[in-house]
Amino acid sequence: MAESVYKIIELVGTSTKSWEEAAKNAVERASKSLRELRIAEITKLDMKIEKGKIAAFRARVQVSFKYEEGA
Repeated sequence: MAESVYKIIELVGTSTKSWEEAAKNAVERASKSLRELRIAEITKLDMKIEKGKIAAFRARVQVSFKYEEGA
């Protein structure tokens, strides 16, 4: 097995529907510019509140991807 190195970044996804969709949005957006995504870990969930009502769900997600030479 070849040795590999992975980089971890933190993203915040948002959704007006659910935390699950917020996390999904973060991962799907990251996959458009990053290659070889490996693991996504939800580290925090919160909500934006406006006028006493939930305006958005937010998911803080750590995403790892394979670190390539010269990246």
